[in-house]
Amino acid sequence: MTKEYDVIVIGGGPGGYVAAIRAAQLGFKTACVEERGSLGGTCLNVGCIPSKALLNSSEKFEFIKKHGADYGIKADVKLDLKAMLKQKDDVVVGLTKGIEGLFAKNKVDYIKGHGIVMGRGEVAVKSSSQPVSLRSKHIIIATGSSVVELPGIKIDEERIVSSTGALNLNPVPKKLIVIGAGVIGLELGSVWRRLGAEVEVIEYLDCITPGQDGEISRQYQKILEKQGIKFRLGAKVTGAKTGKDGVTLSVEPAKGGAAENLKADVVLVAVGRKPNTTNLGLKEAGIDVDEKGRIKVDAHYRTNKEGIYAIGDVIPGPMLAHKAEEDGVACVELIAGQKSHVDYNLVPGVIYTHPEVASVGKNEEKLKADGVEYVVGKFPFMANSRARSVGETEGFVKIIADKKTDKVLGVHIIGPHAGTMIMEAVTVMEFGGSAEDIARTCHSHPDLHEAIKEAAMAVAKRAIHI
Repeated sequence: MTKEYDVIVIGGGPGGYVAAIRAAQLGFKTACVEERGSLGGTCLNVGCIPSKALLNSSEKFEFIKKHGADYGIKADVKLDLKAMLKQKDDVVVGLTKGIEGLFAKNKVDYIKGHGIVMGRGEVAVKSSSQPVSLRSKHIIIATGSSVVELPGIKIDEERIVSSTGALNLNPVPKKLIVIGAGVIGLELGSVWRRLGAEVEVIEYLDCITPGQDGEISRQYQKILEKQGIKFRLGAKVTGAKTGKDGVTLSVEPAKGGAAENLKADVVLVAVGRKPNTTNLGLKEAGIDVDEKGRIKVDAHYRTNKEGIYAIGDVIPGPMLAHKAEEDGVACVELIAGQKSHVDYNLVPGVIYTHPEVASVGKNEEKLKADGVEYVVGKFPFMANSRARSVGETEGFVKIIADKKTDKVLGVHIIGPHAGTMIMEAVTVMEFGGSAEDIARTCHSHPDLHEAIKEAAMAVAKRAIHI
């Protein structure tokens, strides 16, 4: 059986489903092929969304247990892990069903199965039911990414887990070792520390959150250590043995030295992700990939084969859901002949721990390496009245502006609601705004956003409240 479409999207994650909906809005007859059995990709099913649900629940649990009395809230707090995990699962189910509803509303055909590119204009779908052949002038590959495994360390999702297994641990492990001090490792490590686990993070490099502004990274580590997370930096894991009582890891200095054994009930491997570009028929179709397995595309998301495009985690760039969504919209609009564009210098990054960390644009290390002259303005939340009133005083806002033009080059925040606050900076930078533009904008009082205004004023050394 062969079905004809204008646009076929392979992959129903944030990039894929958004691309499919936008294509339908533009009048294209559209199909989305997804093999998972539920839409939303890694982000919605086993990534961004369930982890944020657990971060929220665990934060509330710890706050009431440890700090409730300080705010006049006295309670006998007990953990019901089964109920907490169910709430997380309910959120996921509700949102995946919501995407199915959006497909129905926009008349996007949802085809369950594994899509394979057969060449220009053709996609074969392998499924548990009848195999389907699809034809289309435009094929968009949006198959996302998967967990990177370490050599000699087999993930079984019980004792040695990926982020997927770490979302469903029960009971709470007494000792959790996290391999990798990036976003995923720190977020999930924070969840289980709050719920009672002893957490130790092993990182190959000499700093946490590689690529983050150095000053922010150092402050972030101090805060997490104060919360109880232990860090072992400049170390590499060379082996793992699983037994009835847990896991024994072999760890040695990254620069060489004697190895030692560390024991844990559970080990979380969080060392990165890789593009899902195998078993898609790319080689057979003659589609070029790079040395990292990413699909090569031009500025319009076109592969080297006419009519075949790629977006999201399978192409170069940050592996972030919101980046994939922007890719999807831009790709489809370009197919439709519109002039769409994404500024990849302004993709915000957020770590949803407590406090949150958020950034956009360049950091000091990058600007120094590029020889750019800049000015820094900082403002601590300790001096912000709203932060003081709600007991959220850790962290600061840092604005980096061009020394000659005052154009905002980067904004970095560690503190309460940083992920929400960063969008003011993204908007200003999208329009090429200056620190003075932020400083001259009236901000509501008392509010956390005033810290951004004060940091902008500090660029010109005229902050008021410090």
